[in-house]
Amino acid sequence: MPPIRVGFTVSRKVGNAVARNRARRRLRAAVELVMPAHAKDGHDFVVIGRAETLRRPFAALVADLKAALERLDAIDEGAGKDGNRTQGERL
Repeated sequence: MPPIRVGFTVSRKVGNAVARNRARRRLRAAVELVMPAHAKDGHDFVVIGRAETLRRPFAALVADLKAALERLDAIDEGAGKDGNRTQGERL
């Protein structure tokens, strides 16, 4: 099965380049925590940063990403109870 692919986009409406890069870094960190343990393999995802991304607590970003995977029906059924993959992590 092909690996998970993730793209990031943050528009100029979020702020200047420093703010956009900070939002992108926060999203990238959240994806690194959530996607290997919870996302189905073989899917492509686009994560869109909004102005709220800069103000939202990091734990809330992680919870939002998990909720988004559930809404998309992209949760990996093979993940263990602790959120780790049973067949090894891939990103």
